[in-house]
Amino acid sequence: MYDSVTTQLATDKRSYVISAATGKKKINKDLERLHDLLDSKTVLSCHNVLNPSVALPQTKDDETFKLYLADTGLFTTMIFRSSGKTDENIYTKLLSDSLPAGLGYLYENAVAQVIAGSDIDLYYHTWEKENSSHYYEVDFLLASKTKIVPIEVKSSGIGKHESITEFQKKYSRHVAKEVLLSQKDIGNREMMKLYPIYMLPFLIEDL
Repeated sequence: MYDSVTTQLATDKRSYVISAATGKKKINKDLERLHDLLDSKTVLSCHNVLNPSVALPQTKDDETFKLYLADTGLFTTMIFRSSGKTDENIYTKLLSDSLPAGLGYLYENAVAQVIAGSDIDLYYHTWEKENSSHYYEVDFLLASKTKIVPIEVKSSGIGKHESITEFQKKYSRHVAKEVLLSQKDIGNREMMKLYPIYMLPFLIEDL
């Protein structure tokens, strides 16, 4: 189950699937293993919220959640360990944004670790697109006084952010501001606030 965390994030699943981790139909023993994994504090659970509002815990779906690793450095090692050992150059390339891979899920894990490290529960929201089998998804939701702050995480480019835009339209009365985290500089795009990922702790302090 632990090894499957990075794989399921990399394949962009809408929630953690136990049967995909074990390779067989889910049984009661698997739920015990999952709870043991959560109790170990080596993973972070992020629950889907069915009806986003300031009372996020009230409508969380206990059956629909994602898992992140509590240690993003270990997460990085697990992604690139296919050769049997991790090349030290990987970390250099990661810091200089020169790895030849789409690493949105890695930065997403880093954001989850920062939020959880601030003693804040992790929530996200997904909903079905109209006349489509595809879904919108906002990576994280934070409470800010009587409003909520939807957060989308990008590894590099910020051109496409359909989900958070649609979230603003759908839940505008609950939204304090939209935040897009990436490696780009501070800026604004319509109602959206742009921040580099390293500024997330300061953003949380201002909630």
